[in-house]
Amino acid sequence: MGQSTAELALPAPANGVVRVATFNVALNRKEAGQLVQDLKEGDEQAKRIAAIVQLVRPDVLLANEVDYSGGEAAKILLNEYFKKPQNPKLQPEACDFGYYYTAAVNTGVSSGLDLNLNGRNTDSDDGWGYGAFPGQYGMAVYSKYPISDSAVRTFQMFKWSDMPNAKRPKLVDKVTGAETFFHSDAVWKQLRLSSKSHWDVPIKIGESTLHVIASHPTPPVFDGPEDRNGCRNHDEIRLIQDYVEGTAEAGYIVDDKGKAGPLGLSAKFVIMGDLNSDPNDGSGIAQGILALLSSKRVAANFVPESKGGVEASKLQGKANEKHKGNPANDTGDFNDNSAGNLRIDFVLPSSNCKIVGGGVFWPTADHLKVIDPKLVDASDHHLVWLDIQLLQ
Repeated sequence: MGQSTAELALPAPANGVVRVATFNVALNRKEAGQLVQDLKEGDEQAKRIAAIVQLVRPDVLLANEVDYSGGEAAKILLNEYFKKPQNPKLQPEACDFGYYYTAAVNTGVSSGLDLNLNGRNTDSDDGWGYGAFPGQYGMAVYSKYPISDSAVRTFQMFKWSDMPNAKRPKLVDKVTGAETFFHSDAVWKQLRLSSKSHWDVPIKIGESTLHVIASHPTPPVFDGPEDRNGCRNHDEIRLIQDYVEGTAEAGYIVDDKGKAGPLGLSAKFVIMGDLNSDPNDGSGIAQGILALLSSKRVAANFVPESKGGVEASKLQGKANEKHKGNPANDTGDFNDNSAGNLRIDFVLPSSNCKIVGGGVFWPTADHLKVIDPKLVDASDHHLVWLDIQLLQ
């Protein structure tokens, strides 16, 4: 039986319901300014990304991996792609985002230090966050509802060493078992925790405020036995948990304007982003994401699913055959000889919100034939969305 376009396009959210989504759109380029140029010329990948967003129709969207160039790329993506129909078969034909927020990130910003201890301080690995140029792998938040720009809190500069009991990377002598710190004390005291940035973006929805907690922690790979990226990923996720739980111990958190303290306990929030940590599979230190998912402040009882993820896992096999997690929950499609497909993109509302639906946009091959078979290849990640109600 053939599939229809209507089966792919989601209906608009019901009254009183907000659709929130996260999508690693993979709009990163190798050189500064290249994304802006590509978007101006008409970029096929960006058109497919926009087509996916137009099918899901989120009210609020976090886009990971939009190179930051003073906001120009994020603005062009909004006006020339999200707001314009990208596929004549799709309904609706455009997104009505009226607001967006983007800001500087740590990726590609030179530290002037030899962070990977290879004798140089000019590698992409030597930035405060991995990147070939400042702003690579940036982020942007798009919203149908007003963003309270003056109330946004960012944590780009937060020092890793300021986190109590941080997972400081260590080396262990294979013979003696003796432990030594990977970075010297002088370097450790300078390291920033966030590989991109952590944002608290307040959005005004009726009489309520929804705090979008946006981030993109480093992948827990591409390092050595010290597991510095694994440790960093764990603590970037822990920062999110400490911030939203708001306990007395979270007083260590200080934003880029010098304001101390976590989010208020009565606040409504949604944690969104490519967190690069699967609770069941992959190379990350799973305790971090498991602790976040089990937090009393987080509504994690509903796990978004797709039929395409199940189909892909069966067809691709290899590493996927050894996974413990449900492939219906996968959000990323990676090398099947190593990582396989993983659940690493999350939309996690606060427990004072009610989840009424959601899913992962990962269509089956039959569905894709209806509009564009290449749609699934627009990014190696898949959009994750939830419909939520903001409880009083």
